[in-house]
Order: sequence, then C-alpha cells, then structure tokens
Amino acid sequence: MVSPLALGFGVIMLVAMSDDDDGGGGGGDFELSAGSLRVGKGYVPAEYAGLIEKAAADCDAGLPAAVLAAQIKQESGFDPNAQSWEYKKDPKTGKMVKWRPLAKGIAQFIDSTWASSGIDGNGDGKKDVWDPEDAIPSQGQMMCKLLKTAKKHPEYNGSPIELALAGYNAGWGRVEQYKGVPPRSFAEGQTYDYVKIIMANVANLTAPDTSGDPEVSGGWGLPVKAPLGTPYHQQGGMWSSGYHTGIDFAVSVGTTIHAIGPGKVVAAGDGGAYGNQVVIRHSDGMYSQYAHMSQIKVSVGDTVRGGTVIGRSGATGNVSGPHLHMEVRTGPDYGTDINPLPYMRKKGIDI
Repeated sequence: MVSPLALGFGVIMLVAMSDDDDGGGGGGDFELSAGSLRVGKGYVPAEYAGLIEKAAADCDAGLPAAVLAAQIKQESGFDPNAQSWEYKKDPKTGKMVKWRPLAKGIAQFIDSTWASSGIDGNGDGKKDVWDPEDAIPSQGQMMCKLLKTAKKHPEYNGSPIELALAGYNAGWGRVEQYKGVPPRSFAEGQTYDYVKIIMANVANLTAPDTSGDPEVSGGWGLPVKAPLGTPYHQQGGMWSSGYHTGIDFAVSVGTTIHAIGPGKVVAAGDGGAYGNQVVIRHSDGMYSQYAHMSQIKVSVGDTVRGGTVIGRSGATGNVSGPHLHMEVRTGPDYGTDINPLPYMRKKGIDI
C-alpha cells in the first residue's frame, strides 16, 4: 500500500524485500477447496485461507474473499515479512537509493495507516503489522469501509470493488480527485495497474464449486439472441446505483433466457430493483446474473449447462420497459460487477 503523500512526489520506487526465499508457501502441490478460495501451491497458502475467508465474511458490504486474496498476492506475495522501501535520487550520483522503510507485512501497511486502521485481530492485546492474524483482519476491515464509501459514489469511474482497491493503494483522496480509479498518467500507472492485476487474479484464486453434484459440462453462449441495448456503466438517474451495472438485451416479454455457461444456481427469486432474477456461480468462481424476468425456470441448487433455459424475459423490478439485464460479477451480490463483455468474449461468446 502506498501513501497518497508519497505518490504525490513522483520519486518513489517500492521493492518488496523478504527474508524468506520461499515466500508465503504452504498448501503442498495440490489444490483443495477452502470455502470460496483455491488453496495450494501457486494459489492461496493454506495457513492464511481461513483468515482471509473470515475477514471477507465479517464485511457486510459484499466483499469477496478472493478479492482480498488477490490483493494480498499483489501486495506481498503472501509473505508476512515483506518490506517495501521508499527510494529517492542521490543528488551526488543521480542514482535511486534506498531511503527509508515504507510498507510492512503481508498486507503492506504504512505506519500512519496502520496507526489509524490496524486492529488486534487475534485478541492477544497488541496490534502487530507483521502478524498476519492482525494484518489480514485489518486489511479486510479497511477494504470493507472503502467498499461502503465507494458504493455511495456510483458516478465515479469503476465498480465499487475497483474503487475500494484504488483507495487502498493510493488513498481515497486520489479516488475523489479523479472521480474514479486514477488513470495511467497518475504515478506512472501504479494504482491503475494495481487494480487491473488484482481484478484479473480474482477468478484464479477462487475455488471451483465442489458442493453437491459435480458441475456438468456445457458450452458458453449468449443468454438471448437479440441486439445489445444499454451498455455497461452508462450513467443516469433511473438506476438505483446511479449507473448501469450490466448490459441489456432488447427483447420483448416472454423471450427464452439461457444460462451463458455451466454452473450452479445460487439465487432464483425476487431481487428487489432487479425484479425476478437468477444468479449462477460458474466453476471459475465468477457469477452471471439475469434480471427483470417474467418467469423463473430454475431453483437454488440446480446445476445447469450452458444453454439451459433458466426463465423468460420480462419487465419486473425497476424498469422502463421489457428487456433482459445481465451482469457478470466477482461475487453473488450487487456491487461486485465487472464489464461483462471481455469476460464473455474470453469464454468464446461472440458478442
């Protein structure tokens, strides 16, 4: 985590230094499912999975555990001894030299942020930035607060999760300054790339759904054959969030809706402003959501193939007319949306 003040000088270079060449390690050479995290070598170290899961579960704003895990991987590589340094140019040699310690521990807190946001996560009577049992709960609590703040600003550029990550990295003041995730021109793209890398790693660190029956096979395809309507992130007062959290397909009432890919139904029913909705969890840990339906043809717990009929389009909830609203999310709930088009195209869907 980089202080907003340090970023402002533009002479900072951070290097994570570790006393342990094996990094965070742990978990052996196999994968196992620990809640919603993929645990094992190359994924989330087993010794930290429970802490990350609990930190996410303690947040009532819809913070996916895999987001915290991907964030820690980017911050420290799961190394509790990681140390970042502030560098400055030596006026005599013109070279960048190590100046002073900056960010510390597995969650890379700077001293001032730790003083205000660090907590005694394990209840041993002290808050230790080097102790993952304190640092990971502190990270989760800070991200939760940032996520709640982000949800109050739907007019900003970026999803709430992306805004929270940017705030963690550069300080919320920078998010306010740029009305969204800071652009590549800010701090040589450090915060911009930080958010992009973490969001790209979320699916990789999310465990496949191994509960109940094995997920059946099935290809990927469009939910309906219809032209696109309102695009992702279009702003406007007609949406409760202030911006469009998915993409729309222009269809009349009663059009058959298909699951875009194989997965397990985790929600099927009244979604408030979304009207009748279905949410499906896919094996890569991502979710697809289908809203404003007139009929629902599946139930929670159902395993579906790509192309399975899940319902019919309608005009339920907060709508101005019939259409299918679809989202792709990193979690099952509102506020974890990402741009559906790149995800769907990566799955081979021609859209």
